[in-house]
This record gives sequence, structure tokens and C-alpha cells, in this order.
Amino acid sequence: MTSPQSALEALKALADPQIAAKTAKLNKVDRPYLGVSNPQIDVLYKEWRNDTDINQRVVIAAYLWDNNIHEARIAAAKLLTQARINPDKIVWDEIMRWVPDCDTSEISDHVCAAGARRLPADLERLDTLELWTTHSSMWVRRATLTMTLPWAKLNHPTAVDLTARDRALGWAAIYASDHDPVMQKAIALWLRTLSKHDKQSVLGFLDAHGSQMNASALKEASVHLAID
Repeated sequence: MTSPQSALEALKALADPQIAAKTAKLNKVDRPYLGVSNPQIDVLYKEWRNDTDINQRVVIAAYLWDNNIHEARIAAAKLLTQARINPDKIVWDEIMRWVPDCDTSEISDHVCAAGARRLPADLERLDTLELWTTHSSMWVRRATLTMTLPWAKLNHPTAVDLTARDRALGWAAIYASDHDPVMQKAIALWLRTLSKHDKQSVLGFLDAHGSQMNASALKEASVHLAID
């Protein structure tokens, strides 16, 4: 059975110092980097899943995260990114432990992908995201949109889906006047994605809040809104 220590050693065995240096320069956050690619991480975490149960995966993921290595944190998030987990409270609780520590877009995106799989299992978890809208960390505020992005992609949303979608749009409205480039990009991505499925909702949002957004974000959000 894969242990936390053997999982980390498997990652370290693939280290490439040259790639690690480039990754560190790109992310601009002071932490260890191994230079292991996402496809390499994918091979590893799939192997770990084959010989562990969900409880052991959480233990491994927690260990990898707490080592603070860039690729280990990504591997931790990937290991817990799974559609069907029942019960899933221990997974949700671990992901929630990570969110305040997110400090790069790549790590945050992977953590949010894991969290997004858990939201449909218990929509009351959106109440937790609601609390993040006033969090001091920009990455935590960003997670409210990144984690709910799947609701912007639905072609045939149910009434429950529409309620969740509207809630996320309400958070985006709160952030419209936040001119941090990361937040503006998050808003733009959410709106651009939704515009492929519900142009009218995006047009309504931009009519109400577009004047508060950065010009670049407004342009990005409007990419798919050209008149047919």
C-alpha cells in the first residue's frame, strides 16, 4: 500500500532541477519546487488510488500538502479530485483546510477542482463559500468563483443549479469593483464561460456591473457575446 512517505519519494524521484528553476521563477512564491510535470503527477496519483482507500488517500494528501512542495501540493489536490465519494466529509474538510494556504493560481485551481466535485454532494457547503467573500486573502475570495465554475458550464441546469449559479453571480457582483488583476480574471472567466450557455444572464450582469470592471476583464467576459 502507498504510504505518505513513499508517495513523496516517488515525486522526488522525478525531480528535474532545470524545470524546477523555471517553475519557481514563473510562480514567484518561495517554496521548494521539483520540476515534475502534471502528466507525470497524473501517472503517480492514479497508481496511489489503485492501492488505497479514501481514508488513506486523505492521509497521503495531507502529508503531501504539509510538505509545502509545489508539485506535492498539486498531487495532493489531484488525489482528492474525484466525482463519487460517499461519505466525503473527511475529503471536504481536508480541502477546506487547504484553501487559506493557496497562494498561486496553479495550486488554487487544483484545490478548487477538488472542492468543486464535493459541492453538488451537499449544497449547504455553498454557505461556507459565502463566508469567503469577505476573506482577507484574495486567493480565498477567488476560490468562490473558481470552485463554482462548473455551474457556469451547464447546458441544461436544473432549478437547483440555477439557484447555485445565481448565487455565484452575486459573489462576482461583489468583486466587480475589486481591481486586483487576479480577481478580475476570475470574474471574466466565469462570465465568459457562462456566456456560452446563457448570454442573457451575462448581458444582465454586465449591464449592472460592467462599468466597475477593468477594461481587459470586460473585454474577456464579452468574447462570446457578439450578436449572432
